[in-house]
Amino acid sequence: MRYTEAIQTGLKTINRNWQLVLIQLGAVFASFVGFFILVGIPLAIAFIIFGLDLTEFSRIEDVFRAFRGPSEILSKYFALVILVLTSLLLYLTVVLAVGIFLFGGSMGVIIQSLSSRTEKFQMKVFFAEGRRLFFPLVGFTSLIGLIFLFWAFLLGLLGGLVSAIVSVAKEQEATLALFLGIFFSLILSVIGLALVLATLSVTVYGSAIMTMKGTGPVKSLKEAVRYVYGYADAFYLYCLVFVGYLFITFVVAALSYPIGRIPLIGSLMALMYQLAAYVVESYFGLVMIAAVFCYYYSSTAEFQATKQATPQDDDLGQDPTEDSDTSVPQVHGQDGLPPEKDPGKES
Repeated sequence: MRYTEAIQTGLKTINRNWQLVLIQLGAVFASFVGFFILVGIPLAIAFIIFGLDLTEFSRIEDVFRAFRGPSEILSKYFALVILVLTSLLLYLTVVLAVGIFLFGGSMGVIIQSLSSRTEKFQMKVFFAEGRRLFFPLVGFTSLIGLIFLFWAFLLGLLGGLVSAIVSVAKEQEATLALFLGIFFSLILSVIGLALVLATLSVTVYGSAIMTMKGTGPVKSLKEAVRYVYGYADAFYLYCLVFVGYLFITFVVAALSYPIGRIPLIGSLMALMYQLAAYVVESYFGLVMIAAVFCYYYSSTAEFQATKQATPQDDDLGQDPTEDSDTSVPQVHGQDGLPPEKDPGKES
């Protein structure tokens, strides 16, 4: 499948399931209401007890004055501090849980829409997919979070090594130290960007694998890594749609500045524009996911069709017990299908 076909199919899929955008908007509104209820009210009570004048909250020195003696505050209002921290933790937990549920439901609806082009959006399918994928997504996102922490730790070590090299070079010659600092900074930036894009692409394709096949977090992660490694075009597609999404987000955010500068009605128009901007960003974010899912879905079907049309390894005089891990990912192993060699390598 061509990139343009995948993007066009993603657009058609989200247009057919436009209710997903409204669900995202409703979730954001509910998160704002939940923040004021679970966090805002305890914070307001804490500010009043600490003697902070809420009418002068715009003055940042009032905040520092209220928290000038943290040990005294903790000893005097320990129960209230625990209440505020607990409410904040509860709010973050609820937001994360709802976000994972919505993401799972959206992925399930997108996959079902791709497999049945005529099927329309159904709320019962959305909730069923959200419940089915909730706990697998919790485990999968936890694994991805650990991977990001590992990359951050690795880049931190490399950054410390670069700093040591630059410090030694600075003792010899300042020009050399400046050159090495810029050079290694660029290298680390490129490595960090490549790691982030690769991990994000594995995340999206792993989510597609989990949704389509119902595999667990670890198996989905392994298959996604093999798929992205074996199909460079899939990684390039993700980079293309991700850069496009960032560009659209930047343009939408840049337009909000002149709107807010309009006299009298600028603030009201900026608020309305932010609401419309979030709808646009949610729409194109779903389109990005749908395009990637469509590409994986089509490549899987095409690869399985190609495997069925090609001879078996035994017919080619090859050892059937040969390790199949060196082949292109078996797209990704529909259960019950034996591992095959890459059809592109057969003559």
